[in-house]
Amino acid sequence: MADKITLEDLRPAEGATKKTVRVGRGRSSGCGKTSSRGNNGEGQRSGRTSKRGFEGGQMPAYRRLPKLKGFEIINQRKYAQINVGRLADLKLDEISLESLKAAKKAHPSCDGLRILGNGEIKKAITVKADYVTPSAKEKIEAAGGKIELV
Repeated sequence: MADKITLEDLRPAEGATKKTVRVGRGRSSGCGKTSSRGNNGEGQRSGRTSKRGFEGGQMPAYRRLPKLKGFEIINQRKYAQINVGRLADLKLDEISLESLKAAKKAHPSCDGLRILGNGEIKKAITVKADYVTPSAKEKIEAAGGKIELV
């Protein structure tokens, strides 16, 4: 049976710990004379502190990089937009976001539908959309269609 391990037996793994370098203890130590601080200048002096972001005289990153302008809308909705002139070409009786996604005319990531007024329509269709421009509404109703705002 193996001996029990006690707290006195615990040691760090081989190579896990190193001796601390004692600077300023003579030239033969490898860190004597200037104590690894270089020859002259700010870093040689005692009490040296540099301000946050200081890059040794180089133009600091916070001044090199462009400033951010504006803000980002976190929960922004992405709308699929389609003109009235293209609605007749779809050969659908009811136009909605789901039917446009099924016909691969709207991107799958869209969560709203807007109908714009460019073009002409002669076929009576039902439109279910989040927003319809006044000119589009006029053209769809003149062709005998219906509009349902979702």
